[in-house]
Amino acid sequence: MRRIFFHVDLDAFFASVEQSDNPLLKGKPVIVGAAPGHRGVVSTCSYEARAFGLHSAMPISEAFRRCPEGVFLPVRMSRYAEVSRSIMRILEGFTPDMTQMSIDEAMLDMTGTQRLWGEADTAAHLVKKSIFDVTGLTVSIGASANRYIAKIASGIRKPDGYLLVPEGEESAFMRSLPMEKLWGAGEKTRQALRDAGITTIAELQALPSRILESKFGSAGAAFLHAAAWGEDTGFFSGEAKSQSMSGERTFERDTTDEAAVRDLLRLLADELASRICDEGSRSVTLGLKLRFSDFTLLSRQCTRNEPYGSADEIYADALRLLDANWDGRNPLRLVGLALHNLRKGACVQGQLFEKENGKSEEVRRTVQEIGARGGGRLVRARFLPGKPH
Repeated sequence: MRRIFFHVDLDAFFASVEQSDNPLLKGKPVIVGAAPGHRGVVSTCSYEARAFGLHSAMPISEAFRRCPEGVFLPVRMSRYAEVSRSIMRILEGFTPDMTQMSIDEAMLDMTGTQRLWGEADTAAHLVKKSIFDVTGLTVSIGASANRYIAKIASGIRKPDGYLLVPEGEESAFMRSLPMEKLWGAGEKTRQALRDAGITTIAELQALPSRILESKFGSAGAAFLHAAAWGEDTGFFSGEAKSQSMSGERTFERDTTDEAAVRDLLRLLADELASRICDEGSRSVTLGLKLRFSDFTLLSRQCTRNEPYGSADEIYADALRLLDANWDGRNPLRLVGLALHNLRKGACVQGQLFEKENGKSEEVRRTVQEIGARGGGRLVRARFLPGKPH
């Protein structure tokens, strides 16, 4: 049976939710993350903000320097989790084999669903329409016979895009892309390839494996060979839905910035906390995943006596695992967290993620309205101090 996978990626998710909840923000550069003047990074920014060169994981100080007129908002994880939950339920209606990869993306195995939803083009249109009709949000979908190509394809025509890479055309598709689209290869790796005279994916395909191994080791060579030829790299193999819940992010550039890594762990902890509570599950085992610039992968776990009861507890253990296994010198490409051995059970402390109280919500709305109408940067900086995310 012919395999087909959809990678469904929500477009600028956090910022899009803010713009949907407050129409005054539509068309404005919206930056969700830490407040200007504080340590922290951009969690997500709207496409209007990306026109200024902003991107996820950028230091908030740099984002403010490039786009001082932007509307800077704090992360509202409880709200994003609510919207994400609605979208994931829609996706589960299209296939029983749906893996939520993070709060804003999922991998769908659509193999064998043609009699229900039609061929890939038709099914993708139905997925996109179903999500937009319920939430007003757009998604981009990549479709392919393997997960890695589906992941790359979903980012080619953003926002609100769709791209099918037919089976058998994976290597040709990869040859058509710039080296920057080689997902999973950071700037350090791309520079090493440039130093070796390799500037295109076509040239990488032609490079003998022994030369790759001499420069990147066996793990790096295996990944680069598979990725260049459009083969499944194993990045998105997924986990048993009933057993584990995970989330991960890849940095725009390999990093040794400890603050950026900690901010990312905070975000992932908040995501997992919201998701586990939403699904009515409990866990006592946390896993940390680190992928380094040389493509080596490190996975570590810790187990506690009582189920995790808050995002803070998840974050604290994540930091302990990080500090025990990373000295800050080896550049990181990807960071992930996972809760393993899930069991059914109510949230042990009522709420795993704190929702905004009435006062902070009122301030947030006021700042949104002022920013949306073109208000000054001082108001945003003064009233959005929040803790770094």
